[in-house]
Amino acid sequence: MTPIFDIHIFVCTNQRTGTDKLSCGETHGLELVAEFKKQLKDLKVGLKTRAQRAGCLGICDFGPTIAIYPEDIFYVGVKKSDVQEIIESHIIAKIPVERLLLKS
Repeated sequence: MTPIFDIHIFVCTNQRTGTDKLSCGETHGLELVAEFKKQLKDLKVGLKTRAQRAGCLGICDFGPTIAIYPEDIFYVGVKKSDVQEIIESHIIAKIPVERLLLKS
């Protein structure tokens, strides 16, 4: 089966309530989704891409998290200002952004 998208970006928008544990946060996550969509359009990457919000990706303690498929790469602590770098380096040039990678 051929994938529908060349690149699929999932942005965690999970918001934990009633706890002092960190979460990615719906507001920040939705900002990231919007920025990915804008930058993907503006940069004309030439690939079938989709950026969308997702539920919990299971690593909330690392801050705003995104997952990129089909590479199965997780970026953590992502800020709006990181989006263009992720697109230019990872999606276009196929070079992961080391400083944002989830370290095992």
